[in-house]
Amino acid sequence: MINFRLVRHLWLFLVVAEEENFGRAAKRLNMSQPPLTEQIQALELALKVKLFERSRRGAQLTPMGAAILPAVRKFAEQLERLELAVREAVAGRSGVLTIGAISSAMLDVLPPLVERLKSDYPHLTVSVKEIDSAEAIPALVAGDIDLAFARLEGELGGTIRSMPLAQDRLAVAMPRTHPMADQSRIRLASLSDEDFVMFSRQVSPVYFDSLVASCRSSGFSPRVLHEVRSVASQVAFVGCGQGIALVPASLKKLAPENVVFRPLKEKMSVVTTAMAWSSARENPLVNAVVALLTTAAQRPKRASSTVV
Repeated sequence: MINFRLVRHLWLFLVVAEEENFGRAAKRLNMSQPPLTEQIQALELALKVKLFERSRRGAQLTPMGAAILPAVRKFAEQLERLELAVREAVAGRSGVLTIGAISSAMLDVLPPLVERLKSDYPHLTVSVKEIDSAEAIPALVAGDIDLAFARLEGELGGTIRSMPLAQDRLAVAMPRTHPMADQSRIRLASLSDEDFVMFSRQVSPVYFDSLVASCRSSGFSPRVLHEVRSVASQVAFVGCGQGIALVPASLKKLAPENVVFRPLKEKMSVVTTAMAWSSARENPLVNAVVALLTTAAQRPKRASSTVV
């Protein structure tokens, strides 16, 4: 049986932990502060641990509070998914498909797919959440998402299946005032003395490692001045004079006036988006999407490299 009192107490704990202040947490929860304090104290009593250190500066998590915070946050996310599923079922919807996607996939691959799903399954709810590429596999394994659209290559695990959807040639993003900006094509080896703005390895390990390996095969190790979390940030840092960047050529549309894209002389392509799913759980909706994109991939390629 669900202990709804405990569930509420855990939710209140999460809000206080995020706000680091009982007053702000009470305002966010639309309640007065004394009952909130009482219920947190009741939770501490039930768990037999102290969760917060209270001071004039606010409320800081104790080591025990910090230890349980990730599990409570995950529990809250699962409750939100459950609540959504119940609401959709009551409204007569046939199901919920949860998709995790990197920001670039939301711009190109995902919109036509979601439109197609809404057309083919009018009673389906498609829930999209933004993730980093490094978060994709753990989220699939945990069952937090049904499908992932991210930069993924290589061995992903025994139960994870994947399909590349979009590839693109690499180009060099550089300031318009750069000495090589007037060249029509750039040789990779000529960038050996440059400062690089790289896509963070923590966000997309395979993508990062493949670019570093390409540089090394051209005789140098890139001097990475900044690691950022998106291609848009790479281009923005280049615009601020923080170095040059190797980025997918199709994202030239993101470049401000003071940044130019120049293709590499070497033909270097990267997977910009792959779809991944878990074979450990049977999901007819996931199977339908895989079949849809497999069929699309088998059609003659158009000018764009995007499958969907």
